[in-house]
Order: sequence, then C-alpha cells, then structure tokens
Amino acid sequence: MATQGHDWLTESSDMESLLRVKELEEQQRALLKSTICAFNQLLDLRDLNTGVHSTRLAEWAVRVARKIQLEETDFYQLEVAALLHDIGKIGVPDAILKKEGKLTDEERALMNKHPEYSWSILRLFPGLDKASLYALHHHESYDGTGYPGGLKGEEIPIGSRIVSVIDAYDAMISNRCYRKGLLHEEAVRRLNAGSGSQFDPLVVQAFVEIASQEIQEVFAATGSSPAAVI
Repeated sequence: MATQGHDWLTESSDMESLLRVKELEEQQRALLKSTICAFNQLLDLRDLNTGVHSTRLAEWAVRVARKIQLEETDFYQLEVAALLHDIGKIGVPDAILKKEGKLTDEERALMNKHPEYSWSILRLFPGLDKASLYALHHHESYDGTGYPGGLKGEEIPIGSRIVSVIDAYDAMISNRCYRKGLLHEEAVRRLNAGSGSQFDPLVVQAFVEIASQEIQEVFAATGSSPAAVI
C-alpha cells in the first residue's frame, strides 16, 4: 500500500510538472506574439507607412506560400519575416529614411544596412532563426546582384524571395508624400520585367494572380487607385 501511495504521489507530481511546463511554454508563445505586435507598432510610429505596409505583406506572404505549396511549418516564420523585415529601419536616420530626393552614395550605403539591422534584432528571439534569415536577404536579387550577400537563385531563402516580390509591389502602388503610387498595370509590368533578374519567376507569377484577383481591396488598403487593371 505504501508503495502504491508513493507511486500515486510521484505520478501526481509528474503531472503537475508537465502542466507547469506547458503553462510556461504558452506564456512564452504569448510573450513572443505580443513582442512581435509591439515591434510592428514601433514601425508604425517610426514611419506611418511602414507598419500598415508590413501587416499587409504578412497576409500576402502566407497566401503566396500556400499557392506555391510550401510546407505549412514555415508559414509562421514567413509571416514574422514579412511583418518585421523592415524593423532594421529604426537604425536609419529620419533624414535618410524620409528624404524626398535621391540618396547620396553614402546615404544609400547606410539605408542598405537595414536588412542586417533587422537580422541582428530578430535573431535574438528564440525560434525565429528562419525569420531572421528571411529578413536579412529580402533585398537579394535572383541574378545575384542584390545585397547584402549577393546570393543568387535558390541560394536565396524562399521566404526572402517571397518578401522581395510583395514588398516591391506594395511599395510601387502605395502613395508617398513625394509621389503617387503606380497603377496596378504598371506595377505588374515592372514585376514581370524583373522576373528572373531581380525576382523569382515562380513567386512573381503566384503573387500577380493573387493581387489581380483582389485589386480593389489592395488599393483601398494603400489609399491609392487601381485605375487600369490587367
């Protein structure tokens, strides 16, 4: 009887420990989610265009991933990367970040550091290794002429290739204080022109299909006009 009682106490203690571990894991996930949301809010405060832009990209990124049949296990990493790929811009001075004219070579070099800044921030969070790499390489070009690593083709992480396409499209169609957003038709033309050089052709094809199907909603979110739609 004593042995049975001891076994019951041991099992009870093990169950309590397991429940406590699960509780702590859930708290950690909730904290990470809150932190990611807080960082996105920080982007919104830093640059009123960037925060909303990043939220839109996070939604598009997952939809492109589904369309090209990526593993669902990577969706979360991709969503975080799309949401916070520009977090490194908090390290870029306003005089450069919000400059209306052409950047000097020195200013461009500093601006081009923002993916590395994003990586240095995201890599500090446990479990976001892929997300940090996706953010680091979102300005690589498919032909190897991008930065910071000069990666080419499938050397570039697929998450980075997705963010690159949707980031470029969203930037082209969005209104800025110094210019009006492009028409959907022109933005798509530029994506297609860069397919195989700047952009992954598979990602371009998948995203253009998504954007063209939802053009009215897309332009309502950016505050611009779709005008000519292909």
